[in-house]
Amino acid sequence: MFLYNITLQKASAIVQAIHGSFSGTKQQEIVVGRGKILELLRPDPTTGKLLPVLSVEVFGVIRSLVSFRLTGGTRDYVVVGSDSGRIVILEYNPVKNVFERVHQETFGRSGCRRIVPGQYLALDPKGRAVMIGAVEKQKFVYVLNRDAAARLTISSPLEAHKSHTLVFATVGVDVGFENPVFACLEMDYEEADSDPSGDAAQSTQQTLTFYELDLGLNHVVRKYSEPLEDPGNMLIQVPGGSDGPSGVLVCSDNYITYKNFGEQEDIRCPIPRRRNDLDDPERGMLFVASASHKTKSMFFILVQTEQGDIFKITLEKGKDDDYVTEIKLKYFDTTPVAASMCVLRTGFLFIASEFGNHCFYQIANLGDNEDEPEFSSKMPLEEGETFYFAPRGLRNLVMVDEIENLAPITACQIADLTNEDTPQLYVACGRGPRSSLRVLRHGLEVSEMAVSELPGNPNAVWTVKKTAHDDYDAYIVVSFVNATLVLSIGETVEEVTDTGFLGTAPTLACTQLGEDALLQVYPSGIRHIRFDRRVNEWKAPGRRSIVKCAVNERQVVVALAGGEIVYFEMDISGQLNEYTERKDMSADVMCMAIGRVPPGEQRSRFLAVGLADNTVRIISLDPTDCLSPLSMQALPAPSESLCIIEMGGASDSADGETGNIGIGGLFLNIGLQNGVLLRTVLDTVTGDLSDTRTRYLGSRPVKLFRVRMQSSEAMLALSSRTWLSYTYQSRFFLTPLSYDPLEFASSFTSEQCPEGIVAIAANTLRILALEKLGVVFNQVAMPLQYTPRKFAIHPITKSLIILETDHNALTEATKAQRKQQIAERMVSSASEDVKEAAAQAAEQFLAEDLPEAVFSAPKPGAAMWASCIRVVDPVQGTTVDHMPFEQNEAAFCVTVCQFSARGDGRWYIVVGTAKDFRLQPRQSNGGFLYTFVLNDDTKKLEFLHKTPTDDIPGAIHPFQGRLLVGVGHFLRVYEIGRKKLLRKCENKHIPYFVTSISSMGYRILASDVQESIHFLKYRPVENQLVVFADDTSPRWVTAACLVDYSTVFVADKFGNAAVLRLPEDVNDDVDEDPTGTKALWDRGLLGGASQKTSELCNYHVGEAILSLQKTALIPGGSEAVVYTTISGGVGIFVPFNSREDMDFFQHLEMHLRQENPPLCGRDHLHYRSYYYPAKNVVDGDLCEQYNLLDLSKRRTIADELDRNPSEVSKKLEDMRTHYAF
Repeated sequence: MFLYNITLQKASAIVQAIHGSFSGTKQQEIVVGRGKILELLRPDPTTGKLLPVLSVEVFGVIRSLVSFRLTGGTRDYVVVGSDSGRIVILEYNPVKNVFERVHQETFGRSGCRRIVPGQYLALDPKGRAVMIGAVEKQKFVYVLNRDAAARLTISSPLEAHKSHTLVFATVGVDVGFENPVFACLEMDYEEADSDPSGDAAQSTQQTLTFYELDLGLNHVVRKYSEPLEDPGNMLIQVPGGSDGPSGVLVCSDNYITYKNFGEQEDIRCPIPRRRNDLDDPERGMLFVASASHKTKSMFFILVQTEQGDIFKITLEKGKDDDYVTEIKLKYFDTTPVAASMCVLRTGFLFIASEFGNHCFYQIANLGDNEDEPEFSSKMPLEEGETFYFAPRGLRNLVMVDEIENLAPITACQIADLTNEDTPQLYVACGRGPRSSLRVLRHGLEVSEMAVSELPGNPNAVWTVKKTAHDDYDAYIVVSFVNATLVLSIGETVEEVTDTGFLGTAPTLACTQLGEDALLQVYPSGIRHIRFDRRVNEWKAPGRRSIVKCAVNERQVVVALAGGEIVYFEMDISGQLNEYTERKDMSADVMCMAIGRVPPGEQRSRFLAVGLADNTVRIISLDPTDCLSPLSMQALPAPSESLCIIEMGGASDSADGETGNIGIGGLFLNIGLQNGVLLRTVLDTVTGDLSDTRTRYLGSRPVKLFRVRMQSSEAMLALSSRTWLSYTYQSRFFLTPLSYDPLEFASSFTSEQCPEGIVAIAANTLRILALEKLGVVFNQVAMPLQYTPRKFAIHPITKSLIILETDHNALTEATKAQRKQQIAERMVSSASEDVKEAAAQAAEQFLAEDLPEAVFSAPKPGAAMWASCIRVVDPVQGTTVDHMPFEQNEAAFCVTVCQFSARGDGRWYIVVGTAKDFRLQPRQSNGGFLYTFVLNDDTKKLEFLHKTPTDDIPGAIHPFQGRLLVGVGHFLRVYEIGRKKLLRKCENKHIPYFVTSISSMGYRILASDVQESIHFLKYRPVENQLVVFADDTSPRWVTAACLVDYSTVFVADKFGNAAVLRLPEDVNDDVDEDPTGTKALWDRGLLGGASQKTSELCNYHVGEAILSLQKTALIPGGSEAVVYTTISGGVGIFVPFNSREDMDFFQHLEMHLRQENPPLCGRDHLHYRSYYYPAKNVVDGDLCEQYNLLDLSKRRTIADELDRNPSEVSKKLEDMRTHYAF
């Protein structure tokens, strides 16, 4: 078996974010690391939306990022610490839209190791040096400079190692232009290591250590070290030099401390806590993210607590000296908890959320309100006491944009529950109160700007400008069967009659012509409307009418009935002149197209004509050989419409799939009447047609329209679904719109909608905008209360039964109870004179309802669980039923099954829960199996009975009219009884804990939490479950999927995917213990079963896979194994159909490893073989980078493969579209 891996949706979780001016302009940008992907985001200055500019797969683990700028420079560079054992400095090239590697220095072995640097990066604020550190022992400092040609240079590494030392955080200290200094939070464990009693480990203190780089001696020294009272988790740089007092802020449990070397005293301030919080009072409070902002006159630092509250920190200096005397904290706002925060110079705050959507805010106020309480380190407080504040809604921040984030996807099922032909992905994602159920559909999200009804059913619509230099359209022209309606675009859209357009006849085409004229083509002739409202008309000869036409800004071509073509071109004076000859075609003209006039030229050179004899002809419009045929292409069906379009050229990016032309190219798109779209490369010199691609779009004839997207040309294709063909980030996309079918469309630009589409559907005129280009899935989200664990689909009602469970959480009933206790305490502890005020405050506190999705849920402590079952209608997206469990009861597994013993054909829902579950070490007070029936009419849950178990039910699966349950490390078969489920048989030989179960016939697959998979056979006569085969490798299984009777797809928590198969000679009819002396188990290999699976495929995906499903993603497409990951990624593994395809892609992958090595210095083959050697899987993500290479490299690789570049690109496109999108 050979597989091909394709990523459909890239990981959406952000590990780290940095900001700077990477393009070299003054515009601020954000670079984010998404695990193995590096992405550049840019705020749109007009809308404020955060748009992705570039996304690069680095085939390595991005562990740390930092941006720096050389002194006096205008451009920021990106330093990447990864698992490659190398420090890499990248520069963004805006012309090519790529990251270019400026420097790559090797310092250690690859992989995420304790003593190999890469985990921490710290930078001298003046851009003179960078420190890269490991978790333990090793730290290197590199000096950064520029040479005579102003190119960035990097020195040899200077060591700052210290053995037996763990590092918790590093940061560069701002010391102006003195020798660069770096601060580290360290812990020396040498004494603790050599002390067998363990006393030294208890007394080990964390130290704050300063390292100085002596630029004169080119040497790093430990300048100063001091032990810390409270162990810290984070260091924050304080601006220095002329901007501030320098030094660092040490964040620790409940406190933040300002430290600096010299005579500066430590300034310590407690972290404020929420008033009347339901959290565990013994639990400390930490700052988890920070971002600083400085101007010439002031600076401030924003820090965020683990509850999401943001505080603004300012430092006050003494009047007589420059020493800091006070830390001031002021509550700023509350946002979702950030993995990383960035404050942009333009006044925006970017929050890369730990879970849920990432947020982009505008800072409306700096939080200087007098009514907001300010907390100071000078305020007298007892040790251990802190300040209290009341959280509130946003006051200083305004939400501008939200970036959708699926991470983590905990469960996924693919099914067509809404009867749309194409299956939907039902994804349970998020954590805690920021969880959601999302329905993913393949398509672009459409924003409806306006919808208005028209007096009849129109058949066409266009937009025209008044002059060529206008930014926005002036008129919308709507054509009916016997009339034309002209609407002017302004504050409102209203009808006008003085434009010169003929309103009493239908319009075939209209355009803005030349500098300032308008043109209307109607069946009887052509109207040329000059700027001063003079009208020149050309009448169709005799009784013949115009049937088809093609126009651009300088040329008009019309086809008369009978197949005669008449050509007009505009002269210098703005007059339309007919070409002396006319061209008779051999058949009736079905459709025509002409391209736009290229910049700097007089005319478009080619006319495409579709004829009734199922051909398309390319005709020259060049004066030297005007109306002479150049080339022809035969078609499989009659053509409906044509569109000549230049794609990929405007943004100077290589069109993903052409391969013939270095930068973009000219394409002829042909829409056929049978719903197929053909895309052909049109040679700009000879007019030859080559490299035809085919795609089925829908059941209706395909109509094509040219539109503009992101300042370059794109094309709408209308069939039974609407599709958009466009280039984005140097890749070619053909994506459906998640919208109703349209009948006719045109480009639309106005002040409110700079790049929109005006379209007609039935008797309505619609103005639409497409914003999220490049996105594969359109998402519809439904919020959930707790973290979704598993869900099942009810076969009759198509409802989703979702289990939600949170650790360290309270149920609604417990929350209300605790709130009541606090309120009572508030009243009882108040003195008599303030009793009334206290009662009012208590009432207010009870009525207060802050949304937990923003303000986070209370964390009462370990072994506290909250859980519920939710029934969701997937069509309406509404909760039909919701049933909470008791406090400390955690639901982990669910299934829908039928019991043959009942014989009633009803579907039962069985849910497994654990009581008082502790994670480490795993223990509980047993568990329960709840049995429900879903009422088919009301869709409500009806409780039947509850079965106690002696361990935690980890997995449930229907099996032969009974139920298979993994209870701890036992695998049991249950039958339904009147008062509870009845245990029928069990197997005790699974080592640790059953995580998932699947079956086919009497063959059962059980996954263990750390000992891979076990194949069992159920023997009905003996009523036995017998393990007859298992795996040779230990695997911490997170998901497993049976592909066929003897093949299984397995994923583990380290990001590996493997295909295991039972050998052909395997015997599943084994006796568990034929002798009564465990003889079979004595014969077993490696202490397991006597037979072992063989490994067919192995591959490191790089993200933990949490769901696997074998299914077809497109109607009529072949089946593939679809996986979803903890980072929010969606991908597929597809099998190769032939050995020839396998060889081709394997060789392409091999050449790309040589020609296009990963950006961050990691070896591609080593990365894909992180834990097990990669075997029989080709990396489609690497292969698809072929289209991003420059032309010479593409040609070289294609020659090696005995193909031409377009054939290689076509093969890549076919591989993707055959199985997915």
